[in-house]
Amino acid sequence: MEYGKKNTKINDVGEQSFFGVSSMTNRLVTVGMLKPMEALKTANPKKWHYGNSFDPAKIDNNYSSFTKILTDLGVKILWMKPKNNRIADSIFTYDASFMTPEGAILLSPGKPLRKGEEEIHEAFYKKNNIPIIGRLSGAAIAEGGDIFWVDKKTVAMGKGFRTNQEGIEQIKLILNAFDVTVISFDLPFFKGSEACLHMMSLISVVDDKKALAFKPLLPIGLVELLEKKDYTFIRAPEDEFISSEGLNINVLAIKPGECVMISGFPETKKALQRNGIYVHTFEGNSLCIGCEGGPTCLTRPILRE
Repeated sequence: MEYGKKNTKINDVGEQSFFGVSSMTNRLVTVGMLKPMEALKTANPKKWHYGNSFDPAKIDNNYSSFTKILTDLGVKILWMKPKNNRIADSIFTYDASFMTPEGAILLSPGKPLRKGEEEIHEAFYKKNNIPIIGRLSGAAIAEGGDIFWVDKKTVAMGKGFRTNQEGIEQIKLILNAFDVTVISFDLPFFKGSEACLHMMSLISVVDDKKALAFKPLLPIGLVELLEKKDYTFIRAPEDEFISSEGLNINVLAIKPGECVMISGFPETKKALQRNGIYVHTFEGNSLCIGCEGGPTCLTRPILRE
């Protein structure tokens, strides 16, 4: 199979599923998402490490403004509909699985309160007839926010509080079988184990060989790798990075050169626009800033083509 092309599968009743991702910026066709649930709206902010801007009364409006942008841009949403879901963070569907051209890998979130979240994704993939090509086991942990496609044959992973070495090794075994190289880098301590610092809190690919990044905290090896592959870095302003704890960088590419980001970070938006990126914004203060997850986190890309 040629990487980067749409894969299909026919189920027993003749329905066809379309899936496959090997890029962060190819046109976003289909995503898996999960609507705000009661567990999120009644979550204890201290228990879940949510910030002062967390406002359950505004979450639905924040979420609907984001989904409207996606649907207006032609992105198809497949909904995850778990029963009796008590995992507040499960709204951030990027983290519990990872999509490849061959199918999905079920991950194991490193945040203890998210244990078992991958089972929601497993049921979702089975319902939509999307193959599962592997799953983490034992002591392995990994979250999708620590994993991104550099190119169609290279995946970068961050090792930190949410992803450990065993998780990295197991994902390497799965992807190496499909001739995909996985390269890992240690993440900085930053604000410690309670805060959510993913690899994608530091960098987001927004165009062909262009990445929005807070370079001072990027692993040196990752900078060298991307420079070797002729990437251009778009500098994210330090004050907006600090105030958002990386969520100004968490932008979702709809296609090369077009992305969605949280409103309220004008200098970051200007930096993207100066580099030829068209930017859509939505009000995400109560949901995204409050719960430590941006527009990328809210989606699990199923098909990019």
